[in-house]
This record gives sequence, C-alpha cells and structure tokens, in this order.
Amino acid sequence: MRVFHGIDEVEKAVGEDLGRSEWMEITQERVNLFADATGDHQWIHIDPDKAKNGPYGTTIAHGYLTLSLLPVLGAKIFSLDGVTMKINYGANKVRFPAPVPVGSRIRAGAEFTSLERTAKGANLVVNYTVEVEGGTKPALVAETVVVLVP
Repeated sequence: MRVFHGIDEVEKAVGEDLGRSEWMEITQERVNLFADATGDHQWIHIDPDKAKNGPYGTTIAHGYLTLSLLPVLGAKIFSLDGVTMKINYGANKVRFPAPVPVGSRIRAGAEFTSLERTAKGANLVVNYTVEVEGGTKPALVAETVVVLVP
C-alpha cells in the first residue's frame, strides 16, 4: 500500500498506477444486507433458486454495492495521510460493464488522474477499475472525486 503524506505528495503521483487491492469475496449475505439497506430486492440479487435459470446462472451483486465497496478496496491500495478530512464529492462517470456473480472475488485498481487546488484544499480525481477474478471485462469503472482538506 502506498502512503501519501499531504497534498503535495498526492499531486506528484497524478498519472501513476497505484496498484491493486487484495481480493474480496462477494457473499450472498453481503448482497442480501445491501438489498435490505437499499430496498432493492430484485430476484437477480437475492433469489439463488430463481437466478439459477436467469441470464447469469446465479445471483449477482448490485452494481451500486460494487461501487460502495470502493472506500474499503481503495484503503488497501493507498492511504492519504497529512490531511484533516477526505470528503467524497461524487463521481464524474460510473459504468458497470460486467456482472459480479455471488461467490466470486473482486479487486480494485486505482490511479490519481488529476488534482485541482482550491481555496479549501484540493479536489482529487481517482479512477478505479474493479475486476472479477477470471473475468474478461471490468465489473466497474468509476471516476470519483475526493475533496482533500489540509
């Protein structure tokens, strides 16, 4: 894991591949908890028996569950020390090119793509790509924005 001490170090790393997280298994329990938290109980996510005959042959994770795992996956890739706050500002672009089957393992890769200094600190754009072990396409490609406050 890379550790950055302050905005200046982060800025120097813009354009670099920061590496990959550890693999994380996506369990049915996690998917069910996300369904309960969001109210999205579509059968493709929570009904393994029905999903056996569906388009993927099994249940799949919600796309937004995969997106919501970026903070935990990202924390295995890099740490932003030397700032008082890191605030999720949003996403410029999010795509879900491939499903995440329950029981599969995912990991994320990250790259800082830009840093814009502001009066209150900086806006950092981080590109994430989440892959499924053995998959041919990414499960998630996201361009996120984090506000860094010194």
